[in-house]
Amino acid sequence: MQFYRSFRTPKAMTFDLDDTLYDNHPVIQRTERAMHDWLAQSHPASKTMSPGDWQRLKYRLARENPMLRHDVTEWRRVMLRTGLMALGYTPDLAAEATEEGLERVLTVRNQVDVPAQTHEVMRELARRVPLLAITNGNVDADKIGLGQYFSRVLVAGRDGLSKPEPDLFAQAQALLGVAPQDILHVGDHLVSDVEGARRSGFQACWLNDQQRQLHQEARVKGLPDVEIHTLSQLLQLV
Repeated sequence: MQFYRSFRTPKAMTFDLDDTLYDNHPVIQRTERAMHDWLAQSHPASKTMSPGDWQRLKYRLARENPMLRHDVTEWRRVMLRTGLMALGYTPDLAAEATEEGLERVLTVRNQVDVPAQTHEVMRELARRVPLLAITNGNVDADKIGLGQYFSRVLVAGRDGLSKPEPDLFAQAQALLGVAPQDILHVGDHLVSDVEGARRSGFQACWLNDQQRQLHQEARVKGLPDVEIHTLSQLLQLV
């Protein structure tokens, strides 16, 4: 654990979910594989589009409409619908197939292995201070067993612009009912979590469980208040 400035004992905490409370990389890999398997099996015409083609379409759509980046479910919906229409589907058929595909994708997306240590730490923290989750993703915290620890889960898109924009942090502060400087936000991302929290007046805790070196991070614009290497170290801060 390393402190970068004077630290206040928090009266409440907010948490990122993906790659903070569990490893999200294998989940996303399985989710993408499930989407392409579903496309190949249920919509053979899509075989003319490679995974790379779908990825390029996704980012082209975001360049045309940057707001899509703030809602990952809607972003995927627009990508699937646009791609299927480009393959010759009518708008109605493309929309129907898209919803079917999203249902399949979200089922796999919510198959997450949450470590036992995460549950132990979150259970204890929830006894000590109010907790609230802030996520840019579309995981269902209740379905993966984490919703029980939070008074509320704020989701980008549904609840406002994604981190590091201030929308979700401001809502979290209002819901928790304490001053921003008395809230500690915990996350793995130096921009979305650390920079976003600091800009909103929160204290920021960077979870660095990958042995990264802060001085080697190209996108760093400011220091966290504290850096930890395992979630269990949070129990020393509250």
